[in-house]
Amino acid sequence: MNISEEVRPGANRYVSGQGILQDLESYLASFNKLAIITGEKSFQVFQDFYPKDLSYPVFHYDGSASIENGKKLAKEIGQSDGLLAIGGGRLIDTCKVVAQELNCELIIIPTLVSNCAPYTPVAALYHPDHTFDKVGYLNKVSYLTLVDYDFLLATPHDYFVAGIGDTLAKWYEMEGIVRQVSQEELSASVRLGFASAKEIFKILFADSKAALNDLAEQKVTPAFGRIVDTIIELSGTVGGFAGTYGRMSGAHALHNGLSLCSETHPILHGSKVAYGVLVQLAYTGDTSEIEKLLPFYKENHLPASLAEINLPFDLEKLQAVAKFAASPVESYRLIDSKVTDEKIISAIKALEALVSKK
Repeated sequence: MNISEEVRPGANRYVSGQGILQDLESYLASFNKLAIITGEKSFQVFQDFYPKDLSYPVFHYDGSASIENGKKLAKEIGQSDGLLAIGGGRLIDTCKVVAQELNCELIIIPTLVSNCAPYTPVAALYHPDHTFDKVGYLNKVSYLTLVDYDFLLATPHDYFVAGIGDTLAKWYEMEGIVRQVSQEELSASVRLGFASAKEIFKILFADSKAALNDLAEQKVTPAFGRIVDTIIELSGTVGGFAGTYGRMSGAHALHNGLSLCSETHPILHGSKVAYGVLVQLAYTGDTSEIEKLLPFYKENHLPASLAEINLPFDLEKLQAVAKFAASPVESYRLIDSKVTDEKIISAIKALEALVSKK
């Protein structure tokens, strides 16, 4: 059995729109013993929006998104038929570990629009020291994901930007893989994932600026709703249908390498992935595509240089990053089976030179 190659499109139930949380008690009524897992900031934001007392025990994760913390929480909770995850990507990925340990249903209320964690069964897992561990392919998918547009207007600007960056990578990372193979080799599911990635790209280019303006003005519009669902739902369908063709390649591999540098830890996941997209395009020689993207990056506040992810050009540090990204267990090999850390360093240098001219 290879669960990473199974078609797993996403949440069992996905409900989005305005006023969704008004019916929360009804959504939870079928559970006999339910526990809440959240973070302190996330839970405060939730309580500010939803002041009713849910009367369930509340547990807090440690912020690491680690297997160790997930197992610890599972022991603390004990038997449960449902977990209510309230928070962002790391909290949600922790809860996927807990749900698998307890073999219970997972209900997710995202507090941020920043990635597809509320939708996908895949989890980005870290060590307790916040360095990258692995991608977890878990048995438990979300039983129910509740996406309330009104509530998600509380998303901080930088997290929304990071969500745009992480989602933009769906097209470029998959296209970088698909170009290596004949179309005749692609299954129906992979082709559907590829079509989803292309549609995601179109929506992001059409609606990102308007959605960021809506966030600033605290209003829900069709453009805001489309971007919310694109970041959370549609992005999850790419890997859900396409498997390894549609989950990650160069951009995420570089992100994982960057986790070795503590200077980059304050930079959000999706923003580092967006930087990795540009490095990947430099790696594959797609300079004209970088030129097309740079105005989009500037307009939507995405990082395009080392300085914008808090890193100086320190060759020793960059070599460690590149070595990690080029390792056999990482996904850069999906766009180049002969990837080397030297090639990645050359791509970083090429990108720096191009951006410095702008």
